[in-house]
Amino acid sequence: MKIPTKKLKDGFEMPIYGLGTWQMGGRNERDLNNDDEADILAIRNAIDAGIAHIDTAELYANGYTEILVGKALVGYDRSKIFLVSKVQQKNLSYENILNSCKQSLERLGTNYLDLYLLHRYNKDIPLQDSIRALDKLVEDGLVKHIGVCNFNKEHLAEAQSYTKNKIVCDQVHLNLMFREPEKTGLLEYCQNNDIFLNAWRPVGKGNLLENIPSVLQEMCDKYNKTPSQIAINWLIAQPNVITLSKTRNSAHLEENLGALEFEMDTGDIERLRTEYPNQKYISDAVPLE
Repeated sequence: MKIPTKKLKDGFEMPIYGLGTWQMGGRNERDLNNDDEADILAIRNAIDAGIAHIDTAELYANGYTEILVGKALVGYDRSKIFLVSKVQQKNLSYENILNSCKQSLERLGTNYLDLYLLHRYNKDIPLQDSIRALDKLVEDGLVKHIGVCNFNKEHLAEAQSYTKNKIVCDQVHLNLMFREPEKTGLLEYCQNNDIFLNAWRPVGKGNLLENIPSVLQEMCDKYNKTPSQIAINWLIAQPNVITLSKTRNSAHLEENLGALEFEMDTGDIERLRTEYPNQKYISDAVPLE
């Protein structure tokens, strides 16, 4: 299938659903027991199924995940892939960002990134220096667009104030259960300032699929969709919101893609927003900074 896209007012466009690669090849370090071929195959299967947006980071498996992504992309038309990577929190100085990006490009086997993100705010490194480095990467043609990850509303606004380029995306934790971007006003800020909010863990590593609350089951019955499909659709139905998730399982991927093929009524979207039980207002993974 062809994954639908969303477009900002300035014309920047992204697929509404992408493939994450966290824990492919390992967590913070390479796992020598990891089934690398299975991860490469999972990425290739996702591309063959229509996925264009591939998300990775230098932090993942200490760079090894990027190597696996690079191997998976061999033979595909690079111009048809929307490739995203991130520079980790400790490397946000001007020179370190330039070096990190070049190393990521080498590992990925490409000469540019479609989107490059600051992975997490670092209070000990001037944000202005980090943004100056991103601007330099855009100027040199190594990065087409810039963004941030896990930034709160205030730091996102600060980042935009320093750059001549547009911050097009803030990648954060948001799903039916975890509502930190709503609670802090980040979601509204992105919607009002023409920025994508890219929600990771749309089904909460499967936690949303346990003990299905009645309001979610009602939506599943009404639309003849699975809980995962309702959870993903609830996200992409909202203005400026896109999402990504990692899956090695082709059946899970097919199920997730089924979330992109229908529209919920506005009233149902709002009911899930207000009636979904046990909502948490701080991320259990990476709180916004």
